[in-house]
Amino acid sequence: MKKQKAKIEGKRDRFRRLAQTRTNQVIKRLMILGNCADKGRYEYAKEDMERIFAAIDRRLNKTKARFDLPTDREEFKL
Repeated sequence: MKKQKAKIEGKRDRFRRLAQTRTNQVIKRLMILGNCADKGRYEYAKEDMERIFAAIDRRLNKTKARFDLPTDREEFKL
């Protein structure tokens, strides 16, 4: 049944469905990570926070770059 649905569902519809679900999952996980900011429950240094967000920024930039790549691939010629 899923294969039949996949054939009927267009690429744009599939992208929207998956992107929405996955984006909401990322947002939820970031909210959960934000719970670690509770100084009453956790102890962390500014450097810890900076390392966490540097790692997130690096991965986010790599992911954004995948969307920004040009679709037309020109062949190099001399």
